[in-house]
Amino acid sequence: MSIPKILARLALLPALLTLQSCGHAPTAGATAVDTTAIQLNQVGYLPGGGKWAALPEVAADSFAVVDAATGREVWRGPLQPARTWEPAQQKLRLADFSAVSEPGRYRLQVAGLPPSAPFVIAADAYAALNAAALKFYYFNRASVALAPAHAGIWARPAGHPDDRVLVHASAAGPGRPEGTVISAPKGWYDAGDYNKYIVNSGITVYTLLAAYEHFPAYFKAQNLNIPESGNGLPDVLSEALWNLEWMLAMQDPADGGVYHKLTDKGFDGIVMPHQARHDRYVVMKATAATLDFAAVMAQASRVLAPFEAQRPGLSARMLAASQRAWDWAQAHPEVIYRQAPDIHTGGYDDSKLADEFAWAAAELYVTTRDERYWRSFRQTAPRIEVPGWPDVGALAWISLAQHRERLTAAADRQLIETQIRTLADGFASRWEASPYRVAMQTQDFIWGSNAVALNQALMLIQGYRVSGERRMLDAAQSALDFVLGRHPTGYAMVTGFGTRSPLHPHHRPSGAMPQQPPVPGMIVGGPNPGSGDDCPTPYPSKLPAKAFQDALCSYTTNEIAINWNAPLVYVSAALQSLTPDVSQRKP
Repeated sequence: MSIPKILARLALLPALLTLQSCGHAPTAGATAVDTTAIQLNQVGYLPGGGKWAALPEVAADSFAVVDAATGREVWRGPLQPARTWEPAQQKLRLADFSAVSEPGRYRLQVAGLPPSAPFVIAADAYAALNAAALKFYYFNRASVALAPAHAGIWARPAGHPDDRVLVHASAAGPGRPEGTVISAPKGWYDAGDYNKYIVNSGITVYTLLAAYEHFPAYFKAQNLNIPESGNGLPDVLSEALWNLEWMLAMQDPADGGVYHKLTDKGFDGIVMPHQARHDRYVVMKATAATLDFAAVMAQASRVLAPFEAQRPGLSARMLAASQRAWDWAQAHPEVIYRQAPDIHTGGYDDSKLADEFAWAAAELYVTTRDERYWRSFRQTAPRIEVPGWPDVGALAWISLAQHRERLTAAADRQLIETQIRTLADGFASRWEASPYRVAMQTQDFIWGSNAVALNQALMLIQGYRVSGERRMLDAAQSALDFVLGRHPTGYAMVTGFGTRSPLHPHHRPSGAMPQQPPVPGMIVGGPNPGSGDDCPTPYPSKLPAKAFQDALCSYTTNEIAINWNAPLVYVSAALQSLTPDVSQRKP
């Protein structure tokens, strides 16, 4: 999210506050379970995966794993010494029960504390979570009605057909003067709002396509019950195509440049999509958006190439669109998006473009094997960092690592592997040293901190895939545990999952349908001590790891976003696919 987005949303606070009071509301059953005492993954664990819990300093020296139904003790282990975790400024003790692998439903018990929330150990522990996190995108589709057969209680009329979109003055060009009407339907609503942004779509679609590219067997077996299910494409690709087809319409056919966003002039109120009827605009072509488009289209071209029979010509069309966008960016290397004075929606502006150039070059190189793209990549390749919409360089390294065995002789495979391993090793070392057993540090608690944790996990998984070092996989598991309830707030941060999950996300359809629970599978932003949303009820804490409020008004901690859900999809599928069978786990 960007500063302009924050300022624009401040203007909506009165409307938000008339709809809902801003306070914590536990999910069903939470009144009987204190999820802040023994903090653990409230959804569950894989039999062969790492299993950790955190609890406050107590006198007890051991903990027990008990059968949730009978209370029978099935395993006992020692508690680790208390240590202070700075982001929560709290002394904690850890319980490691990784040795427990028998499928079942359990709780943890520690003398002096209430029992933990129940959790399962199961070989498919994350199957439902992954499916819900992915189906979230169906629920966030623009330009289509959601039918009860697919959407259940969240069925709704179509919103934003986007078949009469105006070219804004900032986007005018030869053949498309200001006021020209174009059609750009489909796509996903970006976050809690109803606008569509190429920059944020880029990293989102990449992550979903990478999940399929890395774990195809997992997604080929999945049925999400979306309208396209059974059409010969895995559902994850059908869902990604809903957004990719919108992205294709955002390319100016005259020159190959790509509009930055499709948007209202300001944010809609808390209404359903079909009740939002403002004029829509495409705004300014920019280098970052064009390069993100080039990268994703090159990736999508190779991922969809095996499905030529289902979608004839689409792979070739995407590659051609990618190459045209690349050429536009070469001719316009420093067109930085600037918000027009009459546009007050999300900025997603980015003035550092080396990472976008590197990502687009890497994807085109992997797809075409044309070494001029490798040379371009090497000229601009940034230092690898945790991915985010402003920092996409890591995506280049991930794709190169995935395909390193089939790259041309020009590619430096050792460099690629070293980049991945070095970053993952750093996160694994932080995980090992952490009193909370997470790689997250104080500076990581920003807007979208839960996605920071998951993107750290995504990079740890790349390290594991390159090196085979088990500690990297265990560190990734801990990041998933963190967002699923081993969290200082006591929340499992995904709607509809865990004993206590958010009920009031900053998400317009959820706010406009208060009679229904929120759509399951949406991860909320998470603690953010820099929150500036001015909810009338004080936040429970200002500490970095605790500054969270489950309230519609809290868009800086409780909003949802397409780019945050994507690593949840990736990480849950990766752990389900990569965690060794329990028989292979060393004691």
